[in-house]
Amino acid sequence: MKLSNLKKLFCSHNKGGLKIAIIAIFACIISQQSKAEEFAGIEVTEKGNGSAVIFIPGLNSAEDTFTETCNAMASKHKCYLLHLPGFAGQKPMDLQHGFLVPIKNNIVALIKQKKLTKVTLVGHSLGGFLSLMVTLDSPELVDKIVIVDSLPFFPAIQNPSLTIEMAKPQAEQMRTQMNIQDDSSFFKNATFAIQGMTNQSDRMPLLMQWSQTSDRNITTQAMYELMTTDLRVSIGAIYKPVMVLGAWAAYKPYGSTKESTKAIFARQYAQLKNVDIRMSETGFHFLTWDDNEWVNQQITQFLNQ
Repeated sequence: MKLSNLKKLFCSHNKGGLKIAIIAIFACIISQQSKAEEFAGIEVTEKGNGSAVIFIPGLNSAEDTFTETCNAMASKHKCYLLHLPGFAGQKPMDLQHGFLVPIKNNIVALIKQKKLTKVTLVGHSLGGFLSLMVTLDSPELVDKIVIVDSLPFFPAIQNPSLTIEMAKPQAEQMRTQMNIQDDSSFFKNATFAIQGMTNQSDRMPLLMQWSQTSDRNITTQAMYELMTTDLRVSIGAIYKPVMVLGAWAAYKPYGSTKESTKAIFARQYAQLKNVDIRMSETGFHFLTWDDNEWVNQQITQFLNQ
């Protein structure tokens, strides 16, 4: 039984065996210790005790991307679960200065304001990209990085020789078309886009809800910046340990293999010398849901090294 289910079951005074009751009591304590606050437009939920682990979700996603991962770690680590502006119902931000750089700056400011030391960043998709940006900006604040199914230059998955200048026209066209669509067409395309993101059908309604409650301008600007920002060379300056957890199973019907997909990750992270790339056997893009136990094992092992 998952920890979240135990909390629901035993925090409402159900009875059970001693061992399960102890686990449940612990889960209730963790739940009571969690608190949420807002910092520069970012909702921050704190949970657990110990060394700091900051969880950064991806595009149009909420902190629930990492809830189960945090619960598995909260006895030894203090989780900071972020919910970024404009995503999944969160109030949007001013885009005068773009999206990625202001968010990166605010995460750095959050770490400094809370006086956190030896921080581990765990980022999914866009959150993984932001983790690299934060570390490049302020390496002294970061101890380790965990990247969950993310790449330093998304458009170059199929064409490694692609440059920012080559990607810009397509990115501009994508942003323009998405912004001029009526709501019906936009959400229809968004629903199609999230198919294959998870192998758990019961999670799809939540993904659809997140997509429909995300601010369109924030979404399209974030996508545009991801398509026109190339970190493949600059990450060579990162000297902190980095673990990359990759997914490939969703692309198996299209001819992808574990080995061919891992080769894409290896090529994109080639300049990052202290990197450990590990591939899930079964998980889709939302690895923290689809292959939860494996993800927790990899992160725990990495943090204990």
